[in-house]
Amino acid sequence: MNLRPLPPPREPSGIGRLPVGRWFLFGGGVIAVTFVVAAVIAWMMISASMELQPRPEVQAQLERLNIALIGLFVVVILGGAALALIVRFTVLRPIEQLAEQVRAVAAGDFDRKLYVDRPAELAELSSHVDSMRRRIVTAWRTAEEQSEELRRSNGDLEQFAYVASHDLQEPLRKVASFTQILEQRYGDQLDDRAKQYIAYAVDGAKRMQLLINDLLDFSRVGRVGGERVPTASGDALQAALDNLSAPIADSEAQIIWDDLPEVVGNRVLLTQLFQNLVGNALKFRSELPPRIEIGARRVSGDLWEFHCSDNGIGVEAKYADRIFLIFQRLHPRDVYPGTGIGLALCRKIVEYHGGTMWLDDSAEQGTTFRWTLPATGETDE
Repeated sequence: MNLRPLPPPREPSGIGRLPVGRWFLFGGGVIAVTFVVAAVIAWMMISASMELQPRPEVQAQLERLNIALIGLFVVVILGGAALALIVRFTVLRPIEQLAEQVRAVAAGDFDRKLYVDRPAELAELSSHVDSMRRRIVTAWRTAEEQSEELRRSNGDLEQFAYVASHDLQEPLRKVASFTQILEQRYGDQLDDRAKQYIAYAVDGAKRMQLLINDLLDFSRVGRVGGERVPTASGDALQAALDNLSAPIADSEAQIIWDDLPEVVGNRVLLTQLFQNLVGNALKFRSELPPRIEIGARRVSGDLWEFHCSDNGIGVEAKYADRIFLIFQRLHPRDVYPGTGIGLALCRKIVEYHGGTMWLDDSAEQGTTFRWTLPATGETDE
Protein backbone atom coordinates (compact mmCIF):
# COMPACT_ATOMS: atom_id res chain seq x y z
CA MET A 1 0.00 0.00 0.00
CA ASN A 2 1.18 3.51 -0.75
CA LEU A 3 0.53 5.35 2.48
CA ARG A 4 2.68 7.92 4.19
CA PRO A 5 4.39 6.78 7.41
CA LEU A 6 2.81 7.85 10.65
CA PRO A 7 4.43 10.68 12.64
CA PRO A 8 7.09 9.68 15.19
CA PRO A 9 5.81 8.65 18.64
CA ARG A 10 5.78 11.11 21.49
CA GLU A 11 8.84 10.84 23.67
CA PRO A 12 8.13 9.25 27.09
CA SER A 13 8.80 11.30 30.19
CA GLY A 14 9.74 10.62 33.81
CA ILE A 15 10.44 7.08 34.91
CA GLY A 16 8.57 5.81 31.85
CA ARG A 17 11.60 6.59 29.70
CA LEU A 18 13.19 3.25 30.68
CA PRO A 19 12.01 0.11 28.80
CA VAL A 20 10.21 -2.51 30.87
CA GLY A 21 13.09 -4.99 30.33
CA ARG A 22 15.51 -2.69 32.09
CA TRP A 23 13.09 -2.35 34.98
CA PHE A 24 13.06 -6.13 35.35
CA LEU A 25 16.88 -6.24 35.25
CA PHE A 26 17.15 -3.44 37.77
CA GLY A 27 14.62 -5.01 40.15
CA GLY A 28 16.17 -8.46 39.78
CA GLY A 29 19.65 -7.05 40.40
CA VAL A 30 18.54 -5.27 43.59
CA ILE A 31 16.88 -8.46 44.89
CA ALA A 32 19.92 -10.58 44.02
CA VAL A 33 22.37 -8.19 45.72
CA THR A 34 20.13 -8.00 48.79
CA PHE A 35 19.90 -11.79 48.99
CA VAL A 36 23.66 -12.26 48.56
CA VAL A 37 24.40 -9.68 51.25
CA ALA A 38 21.90 -11.34 53.58
CA ALA A 39 23.42 -14.78 52.89
CA VAL A 40 26.98 -13.51 53.49
CA ILE A 41 25.91 -11.88 56.77
CA ALA A 42 24.16 -15.08 57.86
CA TRP A 43 27.21 -17.17 56.91
CA MET A 44 29.52 -14.81 58.84
CA MET A 45 27.26 -15.00 61.91
CA ILE A 46 27.25 -18.79 61.73
CA SER A 47 31.04 -18.85 61.36
CA ALA A 48 31.44 -16.55 64.35
CA SER A 49 29.16 -18.78 66.37
CA MET A 50 31.21 -21.85 65.40
CA GLU A 51 34.40 -20.12 66.61
CA LEU A 52 32.89 -19.82 70.07
CA GLN A 53 33.12 -23.61 70.38
CA PRO A 54 29.54 -24.17 71.53
CA ARG A 55 28.22 -27.40 72.97
CA PRO A 56 28.09 -30.31 70.51
CA GLU A 57 24.32 -30.24 70.12
CA VAL A 58 24.40 -26.46 69.36
CA GLN A 59 27.24 -26.96 66.91
CA ALA A 60 25.25 -29.68 65.16
CA GLN A 61 22.27 -27.32 64.88
CA LEU A 62 24.51 -24.60 63.43
CA GLU A 63 25.88 -27.00 60.82
CA ARG A 64 22.35 -28.03 59.82
CA LEU A 65 21.39 -24.34 59.62
CA ASN A 66 24.40 -23.69 57.43
CA ILE A 67 23.41 -26.54 55.11
CA ALA A 68 19.81 -25.23 55.04
CA LEU A 69 20.99 -21.74 54.11
CA ILE A 70 23.16 -23.12 51.34
CA GLY A 71 20.24 -25.15 50.06
CA LEU A 72 17.96 -22.10 50.29
CA PHE A 73 20.54 -20.03 48.41
CA VAL A 74 20.70 -22.62 45.63
CA VAL A 75 16.90 -22.85 45.44
CA VAL A 76 16.54 -19.07 45.28
CA ILE A 77 19.21 -18.83 42.58
CA LEU A 78 17.48 -21.52 40.53
CA GLY A 79 14.06 -19.98 41.16
CA GLY A 80 15.31 -16.53 40.15
CA ALA A 81 16.84 -17.92 36.97
CA ALA A 82 13.61 -19.75 36.17
CA LEU A 83 11.57 -16.60 36.85
CA ALA A 84 13.88 -14.54 34.64
CA LEU A 85 13.42 -17.03 31.80
CA ILE A 86 9.65 -17.04 32.27
CA VAL A 87 9.48 -13.22 32.26
CA ARG A 88 11.81 -13.05 29.29
CA PHE A 89 9.97 -15.51 27.07
CA THR A 90 6.38 -14.93 28.20
CA VAL A 91 6.36 -11.16 28.74
CA LEU A 92 9.39 -9.27 27.43
CA ARG A 93 9.83 -11.18 24.17
CA PRO A 94 6.11 -10.85 23.16
CA ILE A 95 6.22 -7.14 24.04
CA GLU A 96 9.28 -6.70 21.82
CA GLN A 97 7.57 -8.59 19.01
CA LEU A 98 4.42 -6.50 19.30
CA ALA A 99 6.47 -3.28 19.45
CA GLU A 100 8.40 -4.33 16.33
CA GLN A 101 5.17 -5.06 14.47
CA VAL A 102 3.69 -1.72 15.52
CA ARG A 103 6.86 0.09 14.37
CA ALA A 104 6.59 -1.61 10.97
CA VAL A 105 2.98 -0.48 10.62
CA ALA A 106 3.85 3.05 11.74
CA ALA A 107 6.65 3.11 9.15
CA GLY A 108 4.13 2.56 6.35
CA ASP A 109 3.68 -1.22 6.11
CA PHE A 110 -0.05 -1.12 6.78
CA ASP A 111 -0.53 -4.69 5.58
CA ARG A 112 1.67 -6.02 8.39
CA LYS A 113 -0.30 -8.32 10.67
CA LEU A 114 -0.21 -7.61 14.41
CA TYR A 115 -0.28 -10.72 16.55
CA VAL A 116 1.48 -12.31 19.54
CA ASP A 117 0.32 -15.57 21.09
CA ARG A 118 1.32 -14.94 24.71
CA PRO A 119 0.51 -13.93 27.35
CA ALA A 120 -3.28 -13.93 27.12
CA GLU A 121 -3.60 -10.19 27.78
CA LEU A 122 -1.12 -9.24 25.04
CA ALA A 123 -2.69 -11.75 22.65
CA GLU A 124 -6.09 -10.14 23.20
CA LEU A 125 -4.64 -6.63 22.87
CA SER A 126 -2.80 -7.47 19.63
CA SER A 127 -5.96 -9.05 18.23
CA HIS A 128 -8.00 -5.90 18.92
CA VAL A 129 -5.33 -3.61 17.49
CA ASP A 130 -5.01 -5.74 14.35
CA SER A 131 -8.77 -5.70 13.94
CA MET A 132 -8.71 -1.89 14.06
CA ARG A 133 -5.84 -1.88 11.54
CA ARG A 134 -7.81 -4.06 9.12
CA ARG A 135 -10.89 -1.87 9.39
CA ILE A 136 -8.86 1.30 8.84
CA VAL A 137 -7.06 -0.20 5.84
CA THR A 138 -10.37 -1.39 4.38
CA ALA A 139 -11.90 2.06 4.86
CA TRP A 140 -8.83 3.66 3.32
CA ARG A 141 -8.96 1.40 0.28
CA THR A 142 -12.65 2.15 -0.14
CA ALA A 143 -11.91 5.87 0.11
CA GLU A 144 -9.12 5.47 -2.46
CA GLU A 145 -11.51 3.75 -4.85
CA GLN A 146 -14.11 6.45 -4.31
CA SER A 147 -11.46 9.13 -4.77
CA GLU A 148 -10.36 7.56 -8.03
CA GLU A 149 -13.96 7.39 -9.16
CA LEU A 150 -14.38 11.04 -8.17
CA ARG A 151 -11.29 11.97 -10.18
CA ARG A 152 -12.74 10.20 -13.19
CA SER A 153 -16.05 11.95 -12.61
CA ASN A 154 -14.29 15.31 -12.38
CA GLY A 155 -12.54 14.52 -15.63
CA ASP A 156 -15.89 13.81 -17.24
CA LEU A 157 -17.23 17.05 -15.76
CA GLU A 158 -14.32 19.02 -17.19
CA GLN A 159 -14.97 17.43 -20.57
CA PHE A 160 -18.63 18.36 -20.27
CA ALA A 161 -17.64 21.92 -19.38
CA TYR A 162 -15.49 22.08 -22.50
CA VAL A 163 -18.31 20.75 -24.65
CA ALA A 164 -20.82 23.10 -23.03
CA SER A 165 -18.59 26.15 -23.48
CA HIS A 166 -17.75 25.41 -27.12
CA ASP A 167 -19.87 22.82 -28.89
CA LEU A 168 -23.18 23.84 -27.29
CA GLN A 169 -22.69 27.59 -27.26
CA GLU A 170 -22.05 27.88 -30.98
CA PRO A 171 -25.30 26.16 -32.10
CA LEU A 172 -27.27 28.33 -29.67
CA ARG A 173 -25.68 31.48 -31.05
CA LYS A 174 -26.54 30.35 -34.56
CA VAL A 175 -30.14 29.63 -33.59
CA ALA A 176 -30.56 33.06 -32.03
CA SER A 177 -28.69 34.85 -34.82
CA PHE A 178 -30.38 33.20 -37.78
CA THR A 179 -33.79 33.47 -36.15
CA GLN A 180 -33.29 37.21 -35.79
CA ILE A 181 -32.06 37.43 -39.39
CA LEU A 182 -35.17 35.53 -40.46
CA GLU A 183 -37.35 38.10 -38.72
CA GLN A 184 -35.44 41.03 -40.23
CA ARG A 185 -35.49 39.68 -43.80
CA TYR A 186 -38.98 38.26 -43.91
CA GLY A 187 -40.66 40.32 -41.22
CA ASP A 188 -43.05 41.99 -43.65
CA GLN A 189 -44.27 38.54 -44.74
CA LEU A 190 -44.91 37.26 -41.20
CA ASP A 191 -48.01 37.78 -39.14
CA ASP A 192 -47.99 38.71 -35.47
CA ARG A 193 -48.14 35.11 -34.29
CA ALA A 194 -45.11 34.14 -36.39
CA LYS A 195 -43.17 37.08 -34.97
CA GLN A 196 -44.19 35.99 -31.50
CA TYR A 197 -42.89 32.48 -32.19
CA ILE A 198 -39.60 33.93 -33.40
CA ALA A 199 -39.35 35.99 -30.22
CA TYR A 200 -39.94 32.85 -28.17
CA ALA A 201 -37.18 31.03 -30.06
CA VAL A 202 -34.68 33.86 -29.58
CA ASP A 203 -35.58 34.20 -25.90
CA GLY A 204 -35.22 30.45 -25.38
CA ALA A 205 -31.80 30.37 -27.04
CA LYS A 206 -30.57 33.30 -24.94
CA ARG A 207 -31.90 31.76 -21.75
CA MET A 208 -30.18 28.48 -22.64
CA GLN A 209 -26.90 30.36 -23.14
CA LEU A 210 -27.33 32.05 -19.77
CA LEU A 211 -28.13 28.72 -18.12
CA ILE A 212 -25.04 27.07 -19.63
CA ASN A 213 -22.82 29.93 -18.50
CA ASP A 214 -24.21 29.70 -14.96
CA LEU A 215 -23.69 25.94 -14.93
CA LEU A 216 -20.10 26.45 -16.06
CA ASP A 217 -19.52 28.95 -13.26
CA PHE A 218 -21.00 26.50 -10.75
CA SER A 219 -18.87 23.58 -11.97
CA ARG A 220 -15.64 25.62 -12.03
CA VAL A 221 -15.72 26.64 -8.36
CA GLY A 222 -12.55 25.28 -6.76
CA ARG A 223 -11.30 23.63 -9.97
CA VAL A 224 -10.17 26.47 -12.22
CA GLY A 225 -7.93 29.10 -10.67
CA GLY A 226 -9.16 28.34 -7.16
CA GLU A 227 -5.99 29.04 -5.20
CA ARG A 228 -6.66 30.39 -1.71
CA VAL A 229 -4.27 33.06 -0.42
CA PRO A 230 -4.55 36.00 2.00
CA THR A 231 -7.05 38.28 0.26
CA ALA A 232 -8.53 41.65 1.17
CA SER A 233 -12.28 41.03 1.12
CA GLY A 234 -12.86 44.78 0.80
CA ASP A 235 -11.08 44.77 -2.57
CA ALA A 236 -13.26 41.87 -3.72
CA LEU A 237 -16.39 43.81 -2.69
CA GLN A 238 -15.20 46.93 -4.51
CA ALA A 239 -14.60 44.91 -7.67
CA ALA A 240 -18.13 43.47 -7.41
CA LEU A 241 -19.63 46.96 -6.96
CA ASP A 242 -17.70 48.20 -9.99
CA ASN A 243 -19.18 45.37 -12.06
CA LEU A 244 -22.67 46.33 -10.82
CA SER A 245 -22.22 50.09 -11.21
CA ALA A 246 -24.94 50.40 -13.87
CA PRO A 247 -27.78 48.61 -11.99
CA ILE A 248 -26.72 50.34 -8.76
CA ALA A 249 -27.03 53.74 -10.44
CA ASP A 250 -30.33 52.86 -12.16
CA SER A 251 -31.94 51.73 -8.90
CA GLU A 252 -30.42 54.59 -6.86
CA ALA A 253 -29.22 52.00 -4.37
CA GLN A 254 -27.35 52.94 -1.22
CA ILE A 255 -24.49 50.56 -0.42
CA ILE A 256 -23.00 50.75 3.08
CA TRP A 257 -20.07 48.61 4.19
CA ASP A 258 -17.61 48.44 7.04
CA ASP A 259 -13.88 47.98 6.81
CA LEU A 260 -13.78 44.36 5.72
CA PRO A 261 -10.99 42.06 6.94
CA GLU A 262 -8.34 40.06 5.16
CA VAL A 263 -9.31 36.42 4.74
CA VAL A 264 -7.84 33.27 3.22
CA GLY A 265 -9.60 33.01 -0.11
CA ASN A 266 -9.65 33.47 -3.85
CA ARG A 267 -10.32 37.02 -5.00
CA VAL A 268 -12.18 36.03 -8.18
CA LEU A 269 -14.55 33.74 -6.29
CA LEU A 270 -15.07 36.26 -3.47
CA THR A 271 -15.86 38.94 -6.04
CA GLN A 272 -18.40 36.58 -7.59
CA LEU A 273 -19.88 35.93 -4.13
CA PHE A 274 -20.36 39.64 -3.34
CA GLN A 275 -21.62 40.34 -6.86
CA ASN A 276 -24.32 37.67 -6.64
CA LEU A 277 -25.48 38.81 -3.19
CA VAL A 278 -25.61 42.51 -4.09
CA GLY A 279 -27.20 41.66 -7.44
CA ASN A 280 -29.90 39.65 -5.65
CA ALA A 281 -30.58 42.56 -3.31
CA LEU A 282 -30.98 44.87 -6.31
CA LYS A 283 -33.22 42.41 -8.15
CA PHE A 284 -35.57 41.58 -5.27
CA ARG A 285 -36.01 45.14 -4.05
CA SER A 286 -39.16 46.64 -2.66
CA GLU A 287 -40.80 49.93 -3.65
CA LEU A 288 -38.20 51.81 -1.61
CA PRO A 289 -34.75 52.56 -3.01
CA PRO A 290 -32.48 49.64 -2.18
CA ARG A 291 -30.35 49.95 0.95
CA ILE A 292 -27.67 47.27 1.30
CA GLU A 293 -25.39 46.87 4.32
CA ILE A 294 -22.32 44.63 4.32
CA GLY A 295 -20.13 43.98 7.35
CA ALA A 296 -18.05 41.42 9.22
CA ARG A 297 -17.19 40.48 12.79
CA ARG A 298 -14.69 38.09 14.34
CA VAL A 299 -16.54 35.11 15.83
CA SER A 300 -13.52 32.99 16.77
CA GLY A 301 -9.77 32.93 16.46
CA ASP A 302 -9.86 31.59 12.91
CA LEU A 303 -13.22 32.70 11.45
CA TRP A 304 -14.88 35.91 10.28
CA GLU A 305 -18.66 36.10 10.02
CA PHE A 306 -19.93 38.31 7.17
CA HIS A 307 -23.44 39.58 6.60
CA CYS A 308 -25.29 41.19 3.71
CA SER A 309 -28.60 42.86 4.65
CA ASP A 310 -31.12 44.65 2.45
CA ASN A 311 -34.55 46.24 2.70
CA GLY A 312 -36.07 44.20 -0.14
CA ILE A 313 -39.07 41.89 -0.32
CA GLY A 314 -37.45 39.32 2.01
CA VAL A 315 -37.65 35.53 2.12
CA GLU A 316 -39.98 33.48 4.29
CA ALA A 317 -38.22 31.34 6.90
CA LYS A 318 -39.75 28.14 5.51
CA TYR A 319 -37.72 28.63 2.33
CA ALA A 320 -34.42 29.08 4.18
CA ASP A 321 -32.94 25.85 2.81
CA ARG A 322 -34.71 25.71 -0.53
CA ILE A 323 -33.24 28.98 -1.82
CA PHE A 324 -29.72 27.48 -1.73
CA LEU A 325 -30.67 24.56 -4.00
CA ILE A 326 -29.68 24.76 -7.64
CA PHE A 327 -32.45 25.84 -10.06
CA GLN A 328 -34.87 26.53 -7.18
CA ARG A 329 -37.01 29.62 -7.78
CA LEU A 330 -39.57 31.24 -5.49
CA HIS A 331 -40.95 33.61 -8.14
CA PRO A 332 -42.04 33.23 -11.78
CA ARG A 333 -39.39 33.91 -14.42
CA ASP A 334 -41.44 36.71 -16.02
CA VAL A 335 -41.49 38.58 -12.69
CA TYR A 336 -37.87 38.10 -11.63
CA PRO A 337 -35.54 36.86 -14.40
CA GLY A 338 -32.65 34.50 -13.74
CA THR A 339 -31.73 30.82 -13.68
CA GLY A 340 -32.11 30.17 -9.93
CA ILE A 341 -28.47 29.23 -9.50
CA GLY A 342 -27.06 32.37 -7.85
CA LEU A 343 -27.46 31.47 -4.18
CA ALA A 344 -26.41 27.85 -4.82
CA LEU A 345 -23.23 29.24 -6.37
CA CYS A 346 -22.72 31.54 -3.36
CA ARG A 347 -23.00 28.65 -0.90
CA LYS A 348 -20.64 26.51 -2.99
CA ILE A 349 -18.04 29.30 -3.01
CA VAL A 350 -18.32 29.72 0.77
CA GLU A 351 -18.08 25.98 1.41
CA TYR A 352 -15.07 25.74 -0.90
CA HIS A 353 -13.37 28.26 1.40
CA GLY A 354 -14.22 26.12 4.44
CA GLY A 355 -17.12 28.27 5.69
CA THR A 356 -20.89 27.99 6.00
CA MET A 357 -23.69 30.16 4.66
CA TRP A 358 -27.24 30.57 5.88
CA LEU A 359 -30.30 32.82 5.83
CA ASP A 360 -30.78 34.86 8.99
CA ASP A 361 -34.51 34.38 9.63
CA SER A 362 -34.43 36.80 12.57
CA ALA A 363 -34.28 39.85 10.27
CA GLU A 364 -37.36 42.03 10.77
CA GLN A 365 -37.19 43.59 7.31
CA GLY A 366 -35.72 42.51 4.02
CA THR A 367 -33.21 39.70 3.72
CA THR A 368 -30.00 39.01 5.64
CA PHE A 369 -27.48 36.43 4.55
CA ARG A 370 -24.61 35.40 6.81
CA TRP A 371 -21.52 33.37 6.02
CA THR A 372 -18.13 32.58 7.51
CA LEU A 373 -14.68 32.72 5.96
CA PRO A 374 -11.29 31.66 7.43
CA ALA A 375 -9.13 34.40 8.92
CA THR A 376 -5.52 34.86 7.89
CA GLY A 377 -4.26 34.22 11.44
CA GLU A 378 -3.26 37.80 12.14
CA THR A 379 -4.47 39.28 15.41
CA ASP A 380 -6.45 42.47 15.22
CA GLU A 381 -5.20 45.39 17.26
